[in-house]
Amino acid sequence: MITDRSYAVEPWTVRETALDLDVLAQSESVFALSNGHVGWRGNLDEGEPHGLPGSYLNGVHEVHPLPYAEAGYGYPESGQTVIDITNGKILRLLVDDEPFDLRYGRLVAHERVLDLRRGVLERTCEWTSPAGSTVRVRSTRLVSLTQRAVAAVAYEVEAVDSRSRVVIQSELVANESLPEPDGDPRAARALKSPLEQEDHFASGNRLRLVHRTRRSGLRVAVAADHTVTGPERTTTRSESGIDVARLTVTSVLEPGQTLRVEKLVAHGWSGTRSLPAMADQVDAALAAAGHDGWQGLLDDQRACLDDFWARADVEVEGDEEIQQAVRFALFHVLQAGARAEQRAIPAKGLTGSGYDGHAFWDTEMFVLPVLTHTAPQAVAEALRWRHNTLDEARERAAQLGLAGAAFPWRTIAGPEGSAYWPAGTAAFHVNAGIADAVVRYVEATGDTDFERETGVELLVETARLWRSLGHHDTHGVFHLDGVTGPDEYSAVADDNTYTNLMARQNLLAAADAVERHPRVARRLGVDEEESAAWRDAADAMHVPYNEELGVHEQHAGFTRYQRWDFAGTRPDQYPLLLHFPYFDLYRKQVVKQADLVLAMYTCGEWFEQHHDEEQIARNFAYYEPLTVRDSSLSACCQAVMAARTGHLELAYAYTSEAALMDLQDLEHNTRDGLHIASLAGTWMALVAGFGGMRHDGERLRFAPRLPERLRRLAFTMQFRGRRLRVDIGADKVTYTLLDGPPLRLGHHGEPLTVGTDEPAVRAVPPVVRRPAPEQPPHRAPNSG
Repeated sequence: MITDRSYAVEPWTVRETALDLDVLAQSESVFALSNGHVGWRGNLDEGEPHGLPGSYLNGVHEVHPLPYAEAGYGYPESGQTVIDITNGKILRLLVDDEPFDLRYGRLVAHERVLDLRRGVLERTCEWTSPAGSTVRVRSTRLVSLTQRAVAAVAYEVEAVDSRSRVVIQSELVANESLPEPDGDPRAARALKSPLEQEDHFASGNRLRLVHRTRRSGLRVAVAADHTVTGPERTTTRSESGIDVARLTVTSVLEPGQTLRVEKLVAHGWSGTRSLPAMADQVDAALAAAGHDGWQGLLDDQRACLDDFWARADVEVEGDEEIQQAVRFALFHVLQAGARAEQRAIPAKGLTGSGYDGHAFWDTEMFVLPVLTHTAPQAVAEALRWRHNTLDEARERAAQLGLAGAAFPWRTIAGPEGSAYWPAGTAAFHVNAGIADAVVRYVEATGDTDFERETGVELLVETARLWRSLGHHDTHGVFHLDGVTGPDEYSAVADDNTYTNLMARQNLLAAADAVERHPRVARRLGVDEEESAAWRDAADAMHVPYNEELGVHEQHAGFTRYQRWDFAGTRPDQYPLLLHFPYFDLYRKQVVKQADLVLAMYTCGEWFEQHHDEEQIARNFAYYEPLTVRDSSLSACCQAVMAARTGHLELAYAYTSEAALMDLQDLEHNTRDGLHIASLAGTWMALVAGFGGMRHDGERLRFAPRLPERLRRLAFTMQFRGRRLRVDIGADKVTYTLLDGPPLRLGHHGEPLTVGTDEPAVRAVPPVVRRPAPEQPPHRAPNSG
């Protein structure tokens, strides 16, 4: 784990058995709690020491100007950055006037446990103050999955060996000092004191602060209520002022006596609601949480997660680290989207400020596929957020001289937030990713109401963009020129294969959708001529292919570029983007992240219809020695296609890299927040890789095979209102329908139907052996 033996490998917990301040920021990301609306980093209860303070509300951001050395038409004028809102998790402790600070005195024991089944972070420690008083501190923290605005902490202090005067200061703190960014473009922009106070309140055990962001004009309210239990003569006093509200609890503890504070914290924000309305909102949320109480919140959290694991668990036998990692991954993916409710799912979730809190195409192509089969309502809400930002996307398309909608490369609130125009302007493939997520969700759930109310318009506006962006040449072939695909080491290229094939699917899906929903089509102004033009463009879509090499090109002309000098690149020069100019990268055959390989997964049906498995294997073998994986998004994609092409041990190694990305801090930036898409990719690598799961319209098909080091892989998933369990062994697989009407499936090309009365058992055919492809020097899979 982050510091080897300090982190135990256990199936249902992440346990830190000793505190290492050198990796405190990384552990704060790992131990973060969220529900998609409220996010609390895993900071120590006392607030200090810390690596990166972090309390977040999804969508709360500040805007800032984007500077350009040379301005250009169409460049975004302002960026958006997530801000650290009012921190409600702080409980400071003083023992006989000595601050409880783990950097002083003697730390006898310290343990933190993230419980993936109960959805809580527990902490126990024993500390001797510089004056010689020893106390035990126990805390339990949660961010509620059932009460969207609420987070809570139970904090308990016990005197161990002497009579101790104990003071607990429970605080709400705004505008905490943040560390300066380190120059890494993946880190966040630091904004000084972004919150202006509008109101503060303290009375009895109740605290409240209301602030407003200086530029974006968003009002943020945070309130707290407390239940205090302690010996007689325990006293409380509350006060508030600029940026701080505090409840001070004082008691004298004899050895064995405890002082306990249960703290409920409510959060709210709005760009339109008044100050009194926001104060009332968080007070009402506190009242609801107080009605259930601390134990009620715990019980509801466990029940919510019991339901989730019953339809989402993945069991792995043969690798304890991957078993732990996939449950850790599923837990954090759920936290990222469970209660986002028409807000974005950022690349870091709400675990840190990396990438300024922006959402990218990662959401639709990596995170939503997992949630589609485990928590589908979260997918509908994420796509409704995209739908809510259609006006900004239409404005952006019009600014670029295009029809339809051009969704942003990176954003929080809807407008494009990237000052890097080869991505912010030319990475149109995000449109196709949104369309793909719509189609996948509707196929998996049968939610025709969502398709009619939200999905059709998203499909239509994205299809309109492709038709206006591309053109038919003199031979009738359709081209998309000057685009940037997923691989950010290639930019503004013609006919990126991934983009073209994803756009093709988008165009056909839009044409099919308007046929199913003619009333919606009329409302959106779609006629038969426009729909036919989409089909014509899709049917004529160009897919670059090098006949001499016998491989598909990542984009037109890619295979004629000079190869990158891998032999002359030192191990410490990765990631390349931090050591070489993009100009050089753009002109060479070097791949930051799977691009053509990703296309073979997301558009596998096209490759199957037009080519055989040998062609797919040949493509994979060509791009493997070029792909340096300077992006955390790459390993899981390569794992899926390595498994498909029979390289099971290579797939296993890539699965390990995706799974351990944050638990072993493989990219050395977990301090800024977790890689939510890579975590989702762990599920993808196991279920779509070794399980061979694919969508075939309204049917699932599987082609399971396991590497030698895994004895068994079993997973549960939702599809068309049913729960399906797939249990894979070395030589057979069992399909069990846990509930719902019979379900048609595919197994290695064989159709089968499974019902709740009897599982279906099928043999696993032998793998086709092929020569193992090589990776670039120094870039073999990093499995920890």
